[in-house]
Amino acid sequence: MIGYACVGTNDWKRALAFYDALMAEMGAKRALDYETFVAWNRRKGEPAFALAQPHNKKPATIGNGSMVAFQVDKPAQVDALYKKALALGGTDEGPPGDRGDGYYGAYFRDLDGNKLNFHCWT
Repeated sequence: MIGYACVGTNDWKRALAFYDALMAEMGAKRALDYETFVAWNRRKGEPAFALAQPHNKKPATIGNGSMVAFQVDKPAQVDALYKKALALGGTDEGPPGDRGDGYYGAYFRDLDGNKLNFHCWT
């Protein structure tokens, strides 16, 4: 199963501030905190989300077709987190809404262009 999902960044301090704020809204804290890699989760042993500076020192790039999806408990959390992501400088990739079959989600890109999602099952 998934241990963690990771995206890269070209602006470490700016990306850390962005994700520290979003992860705090989800009740997640830094579980690993290194000079070029940080991972957040809510509980030890739970899957985590990570941010890294590329190890090979080349620019971070976004993956075409790649996305990280964060599951929350209710639509109101999807709405609030999506708004927070945009307020922090993220860009819209699909506003909150019912996508069918009880799936409620919102899509955005982070400051480096990585595609992410907040969702819940209703």
